[in-house]
Amino acid sequence: MTSGSPAADFRWSEAPYPVLAVDPQSRLAIVNEAARLVFPQARPGTPLADAVPAWLASAHARHVAEDVPAARRPTDGADRAVRGPVGEGSFEAHPTVRDDGTVVWWLVDDTGHQLARDALRTERERTAFLVRSSNLLLSSLNLDRCMDVTAQLAAEHLTDAALVIAPARGSELPVVTCVRGGTPSVELLAVDPGAVPGLAEALQGFPPVPSRWIDPGAAPAWLVPDGLDGVGSIVITPLPGHGVPAGALVLLRGTDAPAFTESEEVFARLFAARAGAAMSAARLYTEQASITDTLMRELLPPVLHQVAGVEYAGGYRPAKDHERVGGDFYDVHPATADGDASLVVFGDVCGKGLEAAVMTGKIRNTLHALLPMADDHQRMLSLLNSALLNSESTRFATMVLASAARDGNNVRLRLTSAGHPAPLVLRSDGRIEPAPTKGTLVGVLPDISTETVSMTLAPGDACVLYTDGISEARGGPMGDVMFGEERLRRALSECAAIPAEAVVEHVQMIASQWVGGGRHDDMALVVISAPRTNHLSAVDGHTRGRFTA
Repeated sequence: MTSGSPAADFRWSEAPYPVLAVDPQSRLAIVNEAARLVFPQARPGTPLADAVPAWLASAHARHVAEDVPAARRPTDGADRAVRGPVGEGSFEAHPTVRDDGTVVWWLVDDTGHQLARDALRTERERTAFLVRSSNLLLSSLNLDRCMDVTAQLAAEHLTDAALVIAPARGSELPVVTCVRGGTPSVELLAVDPGAVPGLAEALQGFPPVPSRWIDPGAAPAWLVPDGLDGVGSIVITPLPGHGVPAGALVLLRGTDAPAFTESEEVFARLFAARAGAAMSAARLYTEQASITDTLMRELLPPVLHQVAGVEYAGGYRPAKDHERVGGDFYDVHPATADGDASLVVFGDVCGKGLEAAVMTGKIRNTLHALLPMADDHQRMLSLLNSALLNSESTRFATMVLASAARDGNNVRLRLTSAGHPAPLVLRSDGRIEPAPTKGTLVGVLPDISTETVSMTLAPGDACVLYTDGISEARGGPMGDVMFGEERLRRALSECAAIPAEAVVEHVQMIASQWVGGGRHDDMALVVISAPRTNHLSAVDGHTRGRFTA
């Protein structure tokens, strides 16, 4: 089929698809009936460029301009096929070269395939957009940030302007507005959502009203942002949340833009579902974070200071750096009357994390209720033991109760241990004396026994209460060596006669350096000290003066 006259060798007129034969002078030699229906201007002798779309004329020009002899050109044009629009359809054209230089273009209606390809490309683009949107929305658990991102994504990819409206706060609606190419703006508007068809229902989570039911001309002024000249069509869709509606998404197109199609409305709902889930998650996180922060403030150890002439300081480090509370706890309860002793409660609950912290909260509240009998350590601990045994928790605790009162320049101490490491008394000359108190832990046996000892702190002396999270911390050069009580004593001996807060900071620094980045238990420390006194000189030399802390 590559020799002879085109008219003689081919029955193109009988082909059911368009066929054009173009001579070496780029004029049409043969046009079959199917081609004349597609290209009404195509007639034999007509220049190709005057009869076919530009994309086909350009393809032919490129084809014949190749510096390849006609005899050596491939006759199979499959690898040289071109595609382009013809009217509202699409055709694929395949060239075949004859020996005499005539190029025959065989055209195949490709409209259905092109529509399928366009639909596939659109779906791929939409899927990629939804994935990207989900990643952006879920990258933040901040509700305001989620609303901003939702409005900006919608304005850039779905419409000319977008509004994200959250459920009302009192009588006002939180509204984030964004126009294409702009930045989101936030307002609280005292408006009636019922004035916009479908908006009140969307805020309650009901299915959206079709766009064709909404009259753009009736849109209230607050709904139309600055920068949008008129509204041609509106889409309003709910932002579904986790059981509770997260708000509503409003999409606006200008008067010069085509109206939303049904497919675009469906896609808007898919985007809104992801945005609503992200906003709902952010709102839940904010609420949970607020509740957690309130509870944590109650569970965290207090900031200690000087009370009734006795200096107190405390330090706490939870087992995990990302946690704020754990099983170690301490409190200082000031005396109700001058001259009475303040009560220090120091303990360690079995376990770590929030569950242990909840148990510490129960213990601290129980001991607070038992403060009227603070002079009787054994009685307090026995009642606490009974309360723990009667609770559903299986956790136990070790504790130290310390009563401290100023006596002149000294501080009188009464110490009672319930299964806890013995307190260490740091004298002003650097000597370390363990307090000889001991007892059984709390929350295990029906009856507990304890031994209370009395000690005196002279000015510059301190009593150190600590949990085994410090003495049993593992680390050091080898990474798994126990810190031990001996190292703790050496660290304390370096703190002779310094303020209580400085003692806490020094021990915490040494223990943290020992542990490094390794695992450790909760670590807590409380220092009770008798402040050094300063002598005030006599006024005008007539009085003896006095000592003051």
